[in-house]
Amino acid sequence: MTMATIGRRAALGAALATATLARPAIGQGRFPNRPVRFLIPWAPGGVLDGFMRLQAELFQQETGQPLVIENRPGARGTLAAQFLVSQARPDGYTIAHHHLSVIRHPFLTKRPTWHPVDDFTYIMQQSGFVFGHVVHPASGWNTLADMWAEARRRPGQLTYGTSGIATSNHLAMEELCEKEGVRMTHVPFRGTSENITALLARQIDCIANSNAWAPNVEAGQMRLLAVWTRERLRAFPEAPTLLELGYGMVVTSPYGIAGPKGMDPEIVERLHQLFRKTQAHPRVQEFMARNDMPDEYLGPADYTRFARERAEYEQRMVTRLGLSID
Repeated sequence: MTMATIGRRAALGAALATATLARPAIGQGRFPNRPVRFLIPWAPGGVLDGFMRLQAELFQQETGQPLVIENRPGARGTLAAQFLVSQARPDGYTIAHHHLSVIRHPFLTKRPTWHPVDDFTYIMQQSGFVFGHVVHPASGWNTLADMWAEARRRPGQLTYGTSGIATSNHLAMEELCEKEGVRMTHVPFRGTSENITALLARQIDCIANSNAWAPNVEAGQMRLLAVWTRERLRAFPEAPTLLELGYGMVVTSPYGIAGPKGMDPEIVERLHQLFRKTQAHPRVQEFMARNDMPDEYLGPADYTRFARERAEYEQRMVTRLGLSID
């Protein structure tokens, strides 16, 4: 063996060793080897916060490292996304709750600060919200068809409440009105609780929002006409889905986990498998069932594909409705 051959082999070995050190040692289980930050762009409390804090406990049991929940409310739920884009390193140690408003946001302004797909790494879609059409019993409407019929008789006079302009439920409600050929007036509120107060006072005709209305429906103070989930709710099995009613729509505003762009695929898959395991844990499954949380699981490739398709929908709806935050 010549010295040149030995030299080449030594150089190759050194290069391979350097490459091995440079890459995350997934196979040796060294990721994560320190705490992982998980940003939630909402205030503490509520179902979503509880959902992730339970998984944080299981994440630490599985990895030996804390999943540190950091709440960053404000700016229409986009502060976590802003941090991922502007400050987070793509090393897997800073990830965030990711939702449709982040995908929609660039189309609402003339000065977008991120691309809805290319500026993030999509790790795993998890669950979503339970929306429904809720009305006051005094309306006399027993079905969604009853409400649409009244809307046809009184164009633009019936009102529906949501949690804000350009929210997923706002866009879905406008799409439903378009399918039915009716006009209703949108009344945005800051949350479902304000919708409930307004409906009980007969200040609006319908709530088209997430299921904080459930106790009022159970108490007979409100009537649930339809739910927007893929399947009927365990708590309200008599309420049909939009799919059953022929609209071809499932609206849960699905959300999941994302990181900054450029993450190593091995890190992405490691995080995907960790969160898939925590979500499949009996304690999390029981929490989801108790809160009627839909299973919207998607892996990294399918979640990215969904985000790309959803971005096209968001752009189309924002343009059609003339929505802007500028």
